[in-house]
Amino acid sequence: MNYMLSRFAALLIFTAALGFAADAYPPAFAGARAERYKEVGDVKLSLYIFEPTAGPKQDRPAIVFFFGGGWTNGNPKQFEQHCRYLASRGMVAITADYRVGSRHQVKPVDCVADAKSAIRWVRENAQRLGIDPTRVAAGGGSAGGHLAAATATLESFDESQENRSVSSVPNALVLFNPPLVLAKLDGVALDGFETRVAADRLGTDPVKLSPAHHVKKGTPPTIIFHGRADSTVPYATVEGFTRVMQKAGNRCDLVGFDGQAHGFFNYGRGDGSSYRATLVGMDVFLVSLGYLSKPAATP
Repeated sequence: MNYMLSRFAALLIFTAALGFAADAYPPAFAGARAERYKEVGDVKLSLYIFEPTAGPKQDRPAIVFFFGGGWTNGNPKQFEQHCRYLASRGMVAITADYRVGSRHQVKPVDCVADAKSAIRWVRENAQRLGIDPTRVAAGGGSAGGHLAAATATLESFDESQENRSVSSVPNALVLFNPPLVLAKLDGVALDGFETRVAADRLGTDPVKLSPAHHVKKGTPPTIIFHGRADSTVPYATVEGFTRVMQKAGNRCDLVGFDGQAHGFFNYGRGDGSSYRATLVGMDVFLVSLGYLSKPAATP
């Protein structure tokens, strides 16, 4: 019994560390609209879309953000400010809901399926939404960063009833302290992280859900923001992912932040300097891909 209580307490700490401050659910956003992208039984999942107020109405770049919360909790509000900023820069910015353990009694394998559905839905509706289907990025923080990376790397877990001729693979990745190595990988010290992402928790063999184990030539260009003092998702894991990406000939920019712990990038965290620094870094990266116009803003 003591072992079970200790394991449960550790899981709660891990989930909280991967998560974001609690907010009302489902969320509501002034100036954004919700569109349903998926139904699973009686669960209805929405994307919250922030439109640019100026500029062209067609062939616009887009980004879909996935919130963190250990695949167990969390709220699309986590990326509200990122969406507002990118919409102000001319990008269609979307924050996605997906099923999580606490609300829907699912496992991470189901979260991955929802993330893939979200990217596919955006592509299927690109013309109506005024989006360029060849410039759809995925982003996310912590577990949400894993989901974004999973859509770019994992060939399994697409819903069988969806139109598989429409790709669920994004064209670029913007990741904030993401868990990208979920199983042993040569040259990477997991420091016990693998015990937190065992098969019974994930719903499948960890290797099958581990983005680093599925990188290949052509994996989308990626930027990662990660705190070097992160004790939740070891910095060595994103270093390992970066090496695998670059060895395969893919672009992967790793931006480390000295002394910063997990969740350092969130809006409202600390004095806001890390949020602003990662926002600028994201902007510069998207400019380099031709998704945003120069000059990069300096919020």
